[in-house]
Amino acid sequence: MIARLPERVRTRAVAEAVVSPSAILLAGAGTAVGIIGGLGPLAVLAGAAAWAARVALAVPRRQQDERINPMAVQEPWRRFVADALNAQRRFDDVVRRSQSGVIQERLRVIGRRIGDGVSECWRIACQGDALVGALQTLDEPHIRRQLVEVQDERRRARGDDLAAGSLARTQKAIEAQLASVERLRRVAEDATDRLRLLNAQLNEAVARSLEISLNAADVSDLGPLSEDVEGVVVELESLRQALEETERPQGTTATG
Repeated sequence: MIARLPERVRTRAVAEAVVSPSAILLAGAGTAVGIIGGLGPLAVLAGAAAWAARVALAVPRRQQDERINPMAVQEPWRRFVADALNAQRRFDDVVRRSQSGVIQERLRVIGRRIGDGVSECWRIACQGDALVGALQTLDEPHIRRQLVEVQDERRRARGDDLAAGSLARTQKAIEAQLASVERLRRVAEDATDRLRLLNAQLNEAVARSLEISLNAADVSDLGPLSEDVEGVVVELESLRQALEETERPQGTTATG
């Protein structure tokens, strides 16, 4: 059965997404909503649909869809990607306007690292956009209302050990779901703040690149610019890996 799946689906990322925290959380939320909505046994299908939607996000895009497209994500991620692309275009213009020779060649090397940074920004934006979309699907206010309702029912069920035990387990499950939502929200907010800062630092480096390149007497004068760009790219890679860790099931580690 698995062997019949398309190769782009048979990846580690998809396998990890199957049991990722957000996928499990979405499945539970979908089932809970179905039960409350009176779907009965069909509530399980609602949970399965929510789970499948999350797993689908991990399926790699086809080759022709892999170009960086700011319009494919929502704000603020769209703005971050557009800013990064604009910074890359401005730096490419600096390279074209520089005199040919070793300095221009060194600028081209720096430009390739800026391109790496733009790619990392795009990947972060896609991950962040998917995470925010999952959080919106979960509807945190609704989960909090569920918690209040169960707490009220527990108070009314005092003396009924059977009902109280069932409600206690329900409350624990809802609280765990809410804790996961809050954790994922903090991850999304932190990613937004860090990406905004790193984008600003990348744009600052590019803004200084024209002056530095015009005044450079030899390649060593480009050292500070290269270090600044490298530092930003390394931080972008770190942020992207942190987001991937958020979606990695507990007990697994990254390889490569």
